[in-house]
Amino acid sequence: MIKQRTVALHTLGCKLNFSETSTLSRMLEQEGFLKKSFDEEADVYVINTCSVTDNADKECRQIVRRIQRKAPNSFVVITGCYAQLKPKEIAEIPGVDLVLGAAEKFNIVQHLEQLTKTTGTGTICSCDIEDVSGFNASFSINDRTRTFLKVQDGCDYNCSFCTIPMARGISRSNSIVSVVENVQTIVKNGIKEIVLTGVNLGDFGKGPDGKKKQENFFQLIQELDKVDGIERFRISSIEPNLLSTDIIQFVAVSKKFMPHFHIPLQSGSDAILGLMRRRYKRDLYREKVQQIKALMPHCAIGVDVIVGFPGETDAAFQETYQFLHELAVSYLHVFTYSERPNTLAIQMDGAVPINIRNERNKILHNLSFKKLQYFTAQQSGTTRKVLFEDAEKNSMMEGYTDNYIRIQTPYRKDWANQIIEWKI
Repeated sequence: MIKQRTVALHTLGCKLNFSETSTLSRMLEQEGFLKKSFDEEADVYVINTCSVTDNADKECRQIVRRIQRKAPNSFVVITGCYAQLKPKEIAEIPGVDLVLGAAEKFNIVQHLEQLTKTTGTGTICSCDIEDVSGFNASFSINDRTRTFLKVQDGCDYNCSFCTIPMARGISRSNSIVSVVENVQTIVKNGIKEIVLTGVNLGDFGKGPDGKKKQENFFQLIQELDKVDGIERFRISSIEPNLLSTDIIQFVAVSKKFMPHFHIPLQSGSDAILGLMRRRYKRDLYREKVQQIKALMPHCAIGVDVIVGFPGETDAAFQETYQFLHELAVSYLHVFTYSERPNTLAIQMDGAVPINIRNERNKILHNLSFKKLQYFTAQQSGTTRKVLFEDAEKNSMMEGYTDNYIRIQTPYRKDWANQIIEWKI
């Protein structure tokens, strides 16, 4: 009897990566692989990497070393953004057998059939990012509560700090018809909430070849709103210049799209936004927040912000702090700028010392904590719908309200994957 091959998968990075890892897992299981937990021994380990920060690179190396100690004869496959950006560097990490670039990750089954254990440099299957085309639909089916559905990939923006266009290629997306079909498949798995994900989600509609738009994001959400069987949609992140009044007004009246936006800002200084090559100024951002709050005072608004970008003086940081302090936003995701090879920002003057970057990160984290406390307090006494997760930790369970407030309560099995009316 032939022993069944086992595989364990691990995701570094964003919700988009999470959706892709889940899809790779299903592909491998369909080919006869038995899925294992990543801390168990497996014949094959797949690490889907991120390369937004230096930490993601370091974490990948640490994980490979752990696998080497635990299961030295297992195959190690690295894919994702780090694999596309630095394939040779990864192939030289002791223990790595195969590096799959952006165009090859979804051909993982064929590559594993031909793989043999190496003692030297791993095999690289990659191509120039300019040659990457086509769209691979992905979605996660994990804990039966919510799923991440990839509808768009790549980016045409080329912000001066960002390596994602080099790692994922041009902006391209699925068709509305195909997205709706995926949603109908997800519904059959008992999922209550779908989070729409992409690299530049608001740029949806360029098709798998990245050519001129035939469809757009507003049309997509209108069609998804009509799908039976799904109770909640969430928009993961959308650029402020692509968040149209039509989208805001639609979410305000939709029963299915949650009152929750995540809108990257990156800096509250127009001078720094210019250096970052962002496509808006702070006044536009303020206008979007005001529009949302006028229609949905209860709406949660999350913000991405980068501290320590080259040229960010104390005065520029204070501009960002003051801008965020005054805005009716709910929480911040704070990133400390790290130098990335082959970006415009790495050549810029005015590097900010690491200790000052870290200090600014702490200041904004404290602001985020206060913002979230204030937003939650504003909702006190209201009744909101909470979708509870199935996971039990220390006899507790948790879930999120429609407007993204985290709720914890003693575990009740009959509440798992259920939407419950909850007084905050």
